[in-house]
Amino acid sequence: MALKLNIFRTITEVVSTSATSVYTAPTGYTGVVLLANIANIDTTSTHTVTFVHRRSATDTEIVSGFPIAKNDSTNLISGKLFLESGDQLILSGSNATNLKAVISILETLN
Repeated sequence: MALKLNIFRTITEVVSTSATSVYTAPTGYTGVVLLANIANIDTTSTHTVTFVHRRSATDTEIVSGFPIAKNDSTNLISGKLFLESGDQLILSGSNATNLKAVISILETLN
C-alpha cells in the first residue's frame, strides 16, 4: 500500500511536570508544526511551560520557563517549525493539571 502524501495530526495533552515527549516525526515524513497552543485554565495562578525540540541527544529549548497567566493562553511558536524523521517535541510545566496543549502538525512524505 502506498504511503499517504499528507497527514494532518492534532495532539492534545495535559502538560506534565516532568519532560514528556508529545510527538515524534515518523520515519519517511517531515512534520510541520503549524500551531502549538498552551492554555492555563487555572483561575488563580500563573504557571510556566517549557517546550523543547529534540534531535538525537540534542535538546533545543523553544521556550523555557515561559509564564502563562491565569485564564490565558499562548502560541509557543511563530511561523512554522520543521521536524525531520525522529525529531521530538517535549513539553513540561510547573503544574500537572492546569496547563493544556493543542498542537497541529502536518506530516508530509519525504
